[in-house]
Amino acid sequence: MTLTLGAIYAAPQQRREEGSVNIKDKVAIITGAGGGIGQAVAAELCSRGIKATILVDNNPGVNEVADKINRMADRRIASVFVGDTTDPEFRKSVYDEAQTRYGLVSICVPAAGITRDSLAVKLDRTTGKSVIYPVEQFRLVVEVNLIAPVYWAVEMVGRIAEDRRRRGLGRWEPDEPIQGTAIFIGSVSSLGNRGQIAYAATKKGLEAAAKTLMIESMYHGVRCAVIHPGFTDTQMVRSLGDEYIKTKILPATQLRRLIKPEEIAHAICFMISNAAVSGELWADAGWHPCS
Repeated sequence: MTLTLGAIYAAPQQRREEGSVNIKDKVAIITGAGGGIGQAVAAELCSRGIKATILVDNNPGVNEVADKINRMADRRIASVFVGDTTDPEFRKSVYDEAQTRYGLVSICVPAAGITRDSLAVKLDRTTGKSVIYPVEQFRLVVEVNLIAPVYWAVEMVGRIAEDRRRRGLGRWEPDEPIQGTAIFIGSVSSLGNRGQIAYAATKKGLEAAAKTLMIESMYHGVRCAVIHPGFTDTQMVRSLGDEYIKTKILPATQLRRLIKPEEIAHAICFMISNAAVSGELWADAGWHPCS
């Protein structure tokens, strides 16, 4: 197909609509919405006029986030569910309630995550014996950072597939609107990072999960992608300590500052709204780790 100048300049509004996803009429679920990137995504979606956001977190403080968003929107668009994101029954109950209240969920940003950082192997200076990273910690990080996000996204895909079946629809066709979008939160640590054997593994795993789910879920019209933030000004990063941030992180970051959560949220909403965006997006502020 040859793209003429007439096609480029004609009906720009129509072209924007064909290549975009309208956030305004959507229902979104965001895990880890009590702070950091999850909270910023919820606020950004609100500013773009989303129909409803479901804020999920294990900290009751997420209620304060919902209150702020509802005041900002001047209407009740944010609902809260407090619970364990690794619990399948909790996940299903959130989707059930969201669907009953607002309709089908079509945006999922599973942003809940943890770190349990330590070297894979350390030597005890007194005994000379090796201390190996606890397998229980590794399993916990995998459950929270990899398995749970994947299943929050898969739950959405399954419900969209069921809804299409009920409406007598089969394979999604490109003349239809996009049916759903899932954005996983990766990390620059997916490249490997000292002291993050478990965390880095989970973030790398999300890459493969997003690519695989995209291949499968596009049958139902659902897009999947992963964003890899650099070091962002969140409680997780601040817990590393000011000295570590000053000496180990900022010198390797071209912007020479931490990324703002709002900047990552804006990038995520770009990924949601632009139907051509898939795969991975690196929002790393020019971070290049020193060897």
